[in-house]
Amino acid sequence: MKLSNKSWLSVAIGFFLIASISLWFAYSQHISEQKHLKEDLASVYSRLNLIQFEPLADKQGELERQLVATMAQSEAARETLSQPMNSIIISDILFRTAEANSVNITEISSSVASRVALEGVPCLALPITASVEGEINNLVAFITQLNNDCASGVVTSVDVDISYPDGVAKPSASIQMVIYSYQES
Repeated sequence: MKLSNKSWLSVAIGFFLIASISLWFAYSQHISEQKHLKEDLASVYSRLNLIQFEPLADKQGELERQLVATMAQSEAARETLSQPMNSIIISDILFRTAEANSVNITEISSSVASRVALEGVPCLALPITASVEGEINNLVAFITQLNNDCASGVVTSVDVDISYPDGVAKPSASIQMVIYSYQES
């Protein structure tokens, strides 16, 4: 079977129409997808423009400054705690403070230092007990100044004994304190 020229022309036009329709369909899908992607991109850009990066940068700078300040405080605290736990130095502080506040130390004792963690920092803790005599206001001033003068220590308890009206016994105080010293692990 032989096809005529008209038949060949009809077949060629048919293939051309099928190819054209297929290309037009693919092109319209591509245009539709491109339009959808442009809308998505515009949506992303609008959301991105809503994000304010300046406050985040300011916040980061503020947090970095706080970190530097905290590190400096931590280093200063470690230096204070790193001073040697010397009973002569501690006794000297006690006697100077007693003299400055017109009280008399009648007894000083300490027990064995123990390892403790102070806010997560490894330290040695030396408990000290002291008995002091003097006027009530001088005793209060002594205890307050002692707590301030001993940077790496803290007064943990005070037991005050006020003399009876007969005036035979002087007012006295029994003070317990702990001296901390930084101990590297």
